Amino acid sequence: MLHSLTCLGGMVTAPHHLAAQAGLAVLRDGGNAVEAMVAAAAAIAVVYPHMNSIGGDGFWLIAEPGRDPVAVRACGAAAALATPRFYAEHGDAAIPTRGPRAALTAAGAVGGWARALAVAAPWGKPLPLPRLLAEARHHARQGVPVTRSQVALTASKWAECAPVSGFAETFAPRGLPALNEVIANPRLGDTLEQLGRAGLDDFYRGDLARSMAADLEKVGSPVRLADLESCRAEVVPALSVAVSAGRLFNQPPPTQGVSSLAILGIFDRLGVTEAEGFEHLHGLVESTKQAFLWRNAHVGDPALMAVRGADPQAFLSDASLAARAARIDPRRAAPWPQPTLPGDTIWMGTADASGRVCSYIQSIYWEFGSGVVLAGSGVNWQNRGASFTLGPGPNQLGPGRLPFHTLNPAMARLRDGRTLAYGTMGGEGQPQTQAAVFSRHVLFGQNLQAAVSAPRWLLGRTWGEESTNLKIESRVEPAVIARLRAAGHDVQVVGGYEDMMGHAGAVQVHPGGVIEGATDPRADGVCAGF
Repeated sequence: MLHSLTCLGGMVTAPHHLAAQAGLAVLRDGGNAVEAMVAAAAAIAVVYPHMNSIGGDGFWLIAEPGRDPVAVRACGAAAALATPRFYAEHGDAAIPTRGPRAALTAAGAVGGWARALAVAAPWGKPLPLPRLLAEARHHARQGVPVTRSQVALTASKWAECAPVSGFAETFAPRGLPALNEVIANPRLGDTLEQLGRAGLDDFYRGDLARSMAADLEKVGSPVRLADLESCRAEVVPALSVAVSAGRLFNQPPPTQGVSSLAILGIFDRLGVTEAEGFEHLHGLVESTKQAFLWRNAHVGDPALMAVRGADPQAFLSDASLAARAARIDPRRAAPWPQPTLPGDTIWMGTADASGRVCSYIQSIYWEFGSGVVLAGSGVNWQNRGASFTLGPGPNQLGPGRLPFHTLNPAMARLRDGRTLAYGTMGGEGQPQTQAAVFSRHVLFGQNLQAAVSAPRWLLGRTWGEESTNLKIESRVEPAVIARLRAAGHDVQVVGGYEDMMGHAGAVQVHPGGVIEGATDPRADGVCAGF
């Protein structure tokens, strides 16, 4: 029987154990949940480089006891030079997914760290910034053993990434890496030292910004210093939806947080009473279809959505969700596929002894992002802007526009007084995995670790996959799979513990102060507490 971990002093869950331990060390030193998350975020950008980087974006939900979560949006906008004409002049029929022209947005993650620390500033005397970055700096200079997933992804993406400026010398200095080979990035270590000394704003409006902008221009990216200087993280209103167990929170557009909330809001209205059976899986898959139809039609830069009258909070109203639930046939699958959206990221959660909780997600979009590693700083730049389209639509490219994000950190305030932060990586799988974990644990009473470890499913495309059918891990009962097929689902049975199903985790604070956590056996992480 799987059981989650519990403690009182603080907890961090992350998909790499060194990141979790970096956050835990900050908690032990008296830091709060936000400071622990910054330490973990910096560390995981070093030790899990195929999944994220400080050259990417980030999204936060930060909760204090008795208050609704604060949402921090830290995503970079398209560069001023990034126009359809720019790509036409380079002969691109679509935005490239790798190389310098894929590196077309600013990187918001570091600005998000600064904004989150500002949110936490009233909580007490802060730890020094160099302390928060110390483990990340150490790992960058000393080197880190390469993980199983990094080995596999470096090999599978080698043909498209190896020719990109800085990629091979940084991530495969002696050829394709072997498991546990130690690879360092001393230039990134120096960059982290610079940020600790000069402050996080140096990434956008200082010496580091000038160095990165010069390197981006030199390799052929449209990003310039002015684009970095104008990049600022923002506190934005969180989206929320009421379900029978409490209230759920997530990020607003340009993320797909509205989809995560809608899936559970629709499913909650279907009257399913038991986990793991046909009704559970079918109900969540069909709820996913209804949520994704609205997302695909409307979600993009929130400013453009407002012009077009697409209101995500209105979509989450009782009447709207009830109407979507009424469209679901409890015995038959609706037609699929529909247009799909790729993506990749990491999710982490922290909680401190004062009951403060963070749900955080950080990303470079595809594995290794654009593949561009800047010569002066060792920073790997994201390719998030490759999610833009060159033609009309809710996610059309334009200077200063925010691209669609699969990223969406989740949080719940439950009626019984618990606060639950949960999330995953995995593109289109993110909302589906969130729904699986939440429904199993909260609605049907499974232990938190069991809910994370249990077999999952995926409708559509995710990390490393192009097909859009319904993939189901082989540990699901054969009778349930047979019923899903009989109902019209295009089922593909995959392995028992698949990376494509995401690397999930959760941290939960109980009313009495006990902190509970879970981590995903599909990843390389731990749940660390004291």
